[in-house]
Amino acid sequence: MTRTIESIDASRRLTGDSALLDFRDGRGRVSPAVRRGRPGLYTSYAADRALLNTSAKRWWVLGLLVLTVVAPFVIAADLTYLLTLAAIYAIGGIGLNLLTGYAGQVSLGHAFFLGVGAYTAAVFGGAPGSTTWGLQWDLALVLPLSAVIPALLGLIVAPLATRVRGLYLAVLTLGLLIIGEHLFKILVPITGGQGIGRGVAERTLFGVDMTATYAIGPIVLRPEVSFFLLSFVLLVALGVAGRNFTRGRFGRAFAAVRDRDIAAEVMGVNLLRTKTLAFVLSSAYAGVAGALFSMLIGRIAPEQWNLFLSVDFLAVIVIGGIATISGTVIGACFVVLMPRLLEELTGSIPWITVSSGGVLNVFQLQTIIFGVLIVVFITLEPRGLFGLWVRVRNYFASWPFSY
Repeated sequence: MTRTIESIDASRRLTGDSALLDFRDGRGRVSPAVRRGRPGLYTSYAADRALLNTSAKRWWVLGLLVLTVVAPFVIAADLTYLLTLAAIYAIGGIGLNLLTGYAGQVSLGHAFFLGVGAYTAAVFGGAPGSTTWGLQWDLALVLPLSAVIPALLGLIVAPLATRVRGLYLAVLTLGLLIIGEHLFKILVPITGGQGIGRGVAERTLFGVDMTATYAIGPIVLRPEVSFFLLSFVLLVALGVAGRNFTRGRFGRAFAAVRDRDIAAEVMGVNLLRTKTLAFVLSSAYAGVAGALFSMLIGRIAPEQWNLFLSVDFLAVIVIGGIATISGTVIGACFVVLMPRLLEELTGSIPWITVSSGGVLNVFQLQTIIFGVLIVVFITLEPRGLFGLWVRVRNYFASWPFSY
């Protein structure tokens, strides 16, 4: 027994192994003494790729979650509306990033699947009208359906889209958007028709009316706060699900197809299955975002699901960061809150107006800024605002060294 221990110790001295590391269970556990001195030390891929692999990340995430939940109770209703819209844009942006950022399939038809999700929610969860259908189901059933039905449409479209790539794929999805916009205008029992529109799903979740005001002790839960919390919970759940998905083998297959699809196929990646899965997931996320978006604005019309809405979501993932879930959330907040910031500047800059009276109005200036930022980030920083944050973080982490 003594000889065995001595041989193990000798082996560790020869190989440089430490007795403080335990690799016998394959997890590479590190003793607390070593961890205190080197908090960034990882001895397994699982530990390195964990969602919250440092204490700083855990504290930052906890602080942001608490701040986000508390914010709607202390800010005005219009700012709560913008926060809700940012959460919805983030959900739709994550879906587009899974398709375009991770799988490399450029899509201009994202607005079509948002519209499908919105009308699915309106039909199953809305009240019937004189010309429109409505079943008034609970949101507990409506929201899953608003993901499943667009996903099924994505499954139908995917075999066609997987036959092309690059610019041809972008043109194909643009054609899908044009066809979808025409169908929305003529399917009157579902959409209400062109120029008329229809009502949206009722805000009833598990039998609880979310349009009423509730008092829980000293906390007053207003309708806009209730809907924000619903959107935020869905964002967290779908964001974590998307992040876990991209860390697995399907996420690696997405990256291989994005970088070089022929090489990925040679290595054994099934291109048809991988691209189809990307379209299905993206469509499901877009459907949930469309359902929430419709309930937020209150009434929907076929003209809303157009190319400009698709470009907004492209701006979310390009400005926030391609192939990153955190960057998508940052990009959604930027795209949603930028118009409000420009409106605040109208009083300081005389040539910027809210209406069309000045040299530039807020919408025109917003479009110019988004266009410039898309060009700048694509050429200089493909990972967007998230990439800039990583650069700043790495600079302070390695300071005063330059490498």
